[in-house]
Amino acid sequence: MSLEVGFSVTHRRYVPYAHAHYGGNLVDGAYGLAMFGDVATDLAIHTDGDESLLAGYSKVEFLAPIQAGDVVEVTASVTRIGTRSRDLSFEARVLCRAAPERGPSAADVLDPPVVATRATATIVVPAKTGGDAAGS
Repeated sequence: MSLEVGFSVTHRRYVPYAHAHYGGNLVDGAYGLAMFGDVATDLAIHTDGDESLLAGYSKVEFLAPIQAGDVVEVTASVTRIGTRSRDLSFEARVLCRAAPERGPSAADVLDPPVVATRATATIVVPAKTGGDAAGS
């Protein structure tokens, strides 16, 4: 396991058109937050051998839209380690975006990627048992 400040996990996902809820093929802000939940679970498994529970977000910033046809990359990084709690920072970046004006399957790589969402949150893991006091 890799329990240290700075440890991070990254996921990538294509945003299907079935997830668009609004005009312009926009998805709701909760889509990015759900991705943050998934990457936080992965991170906690790597750091603590447990899926963890999300205690709460302390900050969420919606900076740019996420749209159907995007390829989104989300990263969770450990910023603080407590006895049972871990503070995480999150960032969602749009790496690729559909370009329907050029054709039904056209898309572009965005260089640089567009930062869509940032957040900070706290997760909680079970108490360590036995002689293992990691994170204390």
